[in-house]
Amino acid sequence: MQVLSSLFKKAGSRPGRRGGMSATRMWSAFALGVAALVLAPIIAVIGIALHPTENIWPHLISTALPRYLGNTAILALGVGLLTAMIGAGAGWLVSIYRFPGRRWLEWALLFPLAVPAYVGAYALVDFLDYSGPLQILLRETFGWNNAQDYWFPVIRSRWAAVLVLAFAFYPYAYLLARNAFHEQSGASFEVARALGCGPVSLFWRVGLPLARPAIVAGAAIAMMEAVADFGVVDYFGVQTLTTGIFTTWLEAGNAGGAAQIALVILGVVFALFAVEKIGRRHARYYQSARQSRPISRIPLTPWAGWTAFGLCLIPVVAGFVLPVAVIGAHAIANAQAWGGAGLVRAVYHTLVTGGVAAALCVTVALVMVYGVRLSGRGLVRAVLPLTALGYAAPGAVLAVGILIPLAAVDHRLADGIWAVTGRDPGLLLTGSGFAIILAYIVRFFALAQGAADSAFGRVPPSLPMAARSLGRSLGQVLRQIYVPLMRSSVGSALLLVFVECVKELPATMLLRPFNYETLATRVHEKASLENLGDASPPALLVMGVGLLAMLVLARTNLRKLR
Repeated sequence: MQVLSSLFKKAGSRPGRRGGMSATRMWSAFALGVAALVLAPIIAVIGIALHPTENIWPHLISTALPRYLGNTAILALGVGLLTAMIGAGAGWLVSIYRFPGRRWLEWALLFPLAVPAYVGAYALVDFLDYSGPLQILLRETFGWNNAQDYWFPVIRSRWAAVLVLAFAFYPYAYLLARNAFHEQSGASFEVARALGCGPVSLFWRVGLPLARPAIVAGAAIAMMEAVADFGVVDYFGVQTLTTGIFTTWLEAGNAGGAAQIALVILGVVFALFAVEKIGRRHARYYQSARQSRPISRIPLTPWAGWTAFGLCLIPVVAGFVLPVAVIGAHAIANAQAWGGAGLVRAVYHTLVTGGVAAALCVTVALVMVYGVRLSGRGLVRAVLPLTALGYAAPGAVLAVGILIPLAAVDHRLADGIWAVTGRDPGLLLTGSGFAIILAYIVRFFALAQGAADSAFGRVPPSLPMAARSLGRSLGQVLRQIYVPLMRSSVGSALLLVFVECVKELPATMLLRPFNYETLATRVHEKASLENLGDASPPALLVMGVGLLAMLVLARTNLRKLR
């Protein structure tokens, strides 16, 4: 032991510690730089909104802004209420009761995460519209000749947008509610049943109060996604704050007004973000020191069991089966669309921008979290939660904060190269995929940072300490100790970030160069022209990639709940 101790002391001599302190400062500085990069677009939006070149704030307040705010509020509240109801109800049924198909439904209830909300909107309109199969079947069955002979709800409306978004985002509430119900002690339910609580009373008086923070957090996430949505509301003609950014910037040509609307969105989203954080902070379940008894699922009668199965199946059908069936039918009927040159270019652009963004995002997140963990300074540690603000900001807001400053830098860079070389290089930053990649990194950095932080926490501290004692540098410890042990978490983070990049629509539409298509923008453009035949192949590709991410998420969250 004395020999080992002397070896460790030699390896950790004073020069090494001084070098280590210098390296620690370097890692800490890098962490601060990454945080500044993530927060820069948000700060830019605030600055542009407060000091616009043309102040149209009074005009917005007196004309369009109340309409934008009203529609956004109705959309967010409706989506939040429906996602809480669906998520809590489905989570309660699969957690507490035993019925046919329950184990399959635990996974199937996550399937809508694979379908972008705008794809669900296209499928719903195609299925329910006047020329869709449902209304055709009704007219043939009852002998109706035209729309004057019967009543059918208007599909392209605000209520339809609420339904589409709710069926697309309810898995957030379901996941948190499912975990919360499962973590509760089975003894509390047994005592409640012994005291005469029936199924409804057991839910309202025991299960729901304990799981309420988790349900609220899931509903808040769904509301943030609804506020950030562009594809669904644009297709249904609902004027929200997000569509207001596009209208004010692209049609009216007023970047300052777009930034002012973006500032309003930031206020709404950050309020919801605070609600979600408060909900997660209170989502703790304290139990006795003894190991709690797990929940014994209550068997249901055949009739009640199949009823529970049918209720849980409704959101799966509406959020996953219907979009896949409708889009798949169009893809089969229009097989020639798979060979189009536009689709090949869209796949290539998607792979390049999404792949590069995912790789850079995860790499930077690993290095940042490592630097934060090395630093003992409060300032450095305080920046880690701030990097999650990028994920809370909608893609359209980040596009405003990225494109306007980046365009100014791009023009100065082009002027400088012209002055030195006499050649016009064009727009190097905004004329390529650089701006899109930067937006993806800022938008989804929180996913990579959260995965990296969790993975670092699972590595025993003794391993990196031993490596440092044997003379390894801080960089070598990261490459040789941490990364190999976190390979699974890093791979999952890469996949999840890549999938979110593939699905992202608002930021891509605002930041892409002319004639630069990705799968998401191609789906939106073709569907907006009522050409679902050409939109179906890229839509199926997007859903296929999303299904892979869903399976990873399901495996991570449900494997330990068996």
